[in-house]
Parts: sequence; C-alpha cells; structure tokens
Amino acid sequence: MNIIRNLPGPLLIFLGALSLSTGGLIVKSFDGATLWQILFWRSLFFSLTVLTFLIISYKKDTFKAFYKSGLPGFFGGVILSFGFCGYVFAMYNTTVANTNFIISLQILFLAIFGYFFLKEKISALTLFSIILALSGVLLMVGNSLTPGELSGNLAAFTMPITFAVLIMIVRKFPTVDMVPAQFIAGLSSCLIGFVLSTKILISPHDIFLGFIAGFFQVGFGFIFITIGARTTPSAMVGIIMLSESVLGPIWAFLFVSERPSIFGLIGGAIILSAVLLQFYSLFNKSKKSISH
Repeated sequence: MNIIRNLPGPLLIFLGALSLSTGGLIVKSFDGATLWQILFWRSLFFSLTVLTFLIISYKKDTFKAFYKSGLPGFFGGVILSFGFCGYVFAMYNTTVANTNFIISLQILFLAIFGYFFLKEKISALTLFSIILALSGVLLMVGNSLTPGELSGNLAAFTMPITFAVLIMIVRKFPTVDMVPAQFIAGLSSCLIGFVLSTKILISPHDIFLGFIAGFFQVGFGFIFITIGARTTPSAMVGIIMLSESVLGPIWAFLFVSERPSIFGLIGGAIILSAVLLQFYSLFNKSKKSISH
C-alpha cells in the first residue's frame, strides 16, 4: 500500500474523483432497496474495505493507527458520516441535477475554508479555474435545476460542507494518517442505516451493488482523497474533484445509453479545462523547483 501513499497528491485526488464518479450509475442500478438499506450495505462494505487497507498497511499496529489519529480522526470520521447520510437522503428526495450542483459547491467551501482557517493563498490562476469550473457545472445541470424538495436540497449541502471540513482537518494535521477516520465514518453511517431500516436483508443483486459502492466507489475513492489531500492545497482539491461531474455522465452514456445534452458536453469540456489548468500549474511549479 506504500505505492498508493507515494503517488502525487493531485493524482490521488483525481483517482478518488474517478472512483466517486460511478456513484450515480450505481445508485440508479439498485432494484428495490430503500435509501437506508443502501446506506447500511454501502457503509458496511466501505468500513470493511478501509479496515482491510489499514491492516495491510499497519499489520499488527492497526490499533495504534486508530489511536494516533486521535481526536482529529474521530471528529473527521463522525462529521463525514453525516455527509454520507445526507448524500443518500438527497438522491431520493430531490433531483439528481440539484444534488450534483449542490455537491459541486464543495469547490467554494474548500477555497473559503482553506483561505480563512489555513491561510492558504488562492492564486489568480486558481481563482480563474474555480470560476471556469462552476460555469461548466451550471452549463451541465442548469436546465435541469428545479426548486425540488427543500429537505433533499438541504441534505445535499451536508456532503460538500462535511467534505470540506474533513479536508481542512487533513490539511491541518498532515502528519496524522486520517484513513482511520474513514472507518469511523463508515461504521457510524452503517449504524444509522441499521437503525433506520425496517429490515436489513435485500436481494443478492442489491447486496452486490452495495459491495461495489462500498469497495470501489467510496472505499478507494475516499482512501485516495484522504491521502492525496495531505499534500494538495484545498482549492486545488476542489477543482480536481469536479472531474467527478464530467466522468459521471460518461459512465451513464457507456453503460445505460444516457446521452448527454450539448450543454452537458460543453460544460464538461469547460470543467475539464479547469482541471487541466491546475495540473499545468502544478507541472510548471515542479519544473521551476527542479531548475532551482
């Protein structure tokens, strides 16, 4: 697992966004499971994935890893569990377009929180990338935005806010391994799903989807992001994470023949341009540091 930990931070953030981008496709594929059942099974497999990763990484020192993550790890995990619950609730109580747009606002929360709480400066290029990316998101989902259910819209806000708080904690304590926090988030969400579900057993088809969601989508997605955010500025994390908005419709097109609109294609291209600008900026900084 050291291979993962040694990868560049921005690349890990992108790989995390790649994993998370399959979420919409997976949720649409469930057949009969309620939102709380989905939360339970997804969180159960997520917790097991993170625990397996920690055991492989730390072996007999796994419990020490939890202890060393301390209060930041515990607080980050509990906070993120609210985001997991809010996301699943929002997907069933407001439109997908509303949910995706609200979640994309994490780019603003990350930039603002990073500036005020971590004193991270926002370069002119990064600010331009943020504006460019949000313009792309508006083009992608603007025609589909509706007032929706207030409860669903409010629930959707828990995801970008709790995600931004988690990244602030990761950035504030870069020497602390925050992967144990993911286990706490998964376990907390699992317990909430268990309590609120009228029954736990669902079809083998839906259990398999819960496994795919827990193992691949949020499992590796949040492991990659948590590790990558330690060395990646908050605003850059937010911009790269928006590649999730571009990749999601691609999976929908490839696997369920859901054709994106012309505005969706243009918006996706704009978001991708903003992401590439950040990688270009990073490449330039690397070249300058090597030359000096």
